[in-house]
Amino acid sequence: VQLQASGGGLVQAGGSLRLSCAASGLTFGNYDMGWFRQAPGKEREFVAAISWSGISTNYADSVKGRFAVSRDNAKGTDYLQMNSLIPEDTAVYYCAAAWRALHGGPQTKDSGYPYWGQGTLVTVSS
Repeated sequence: VQLQASGGGLVQAGGSLRLSCAASGLTFGNYDMGWFRQAPGKEREFVAAISWSGISTNYADSVKGRFAVSRDNAKGTDYLQMNSLIPEDTAVYYCAAAWRALHGGPQTKDSGYPYWGQGTLVTVSS
């Protein structure tokens, strides 16, 4: 299984970025997808997740209303649209995959995701 995250970069506060996560080596439509981030000196934290069908999503309180997760099962890719970025969003962002949850929506704990991408750096300047 390979997950390739891309789309990070340097952006000014208030700006937008869209991250992508391209998956291979798995049947993408059977997996929930999560996004996590790790800022310098901090623990990795949950950002957003989307169910295998795209119907159910979860968001961290800190990004609700600013970030949107989506997926294209035909392309084997999911996306994290990040708007109204603030300096506190600066982190390495990781995508992750987990076998679809039977109930309760996509997982928000990193321990529930066995497959991880390499991360893409997002830097938000003030």
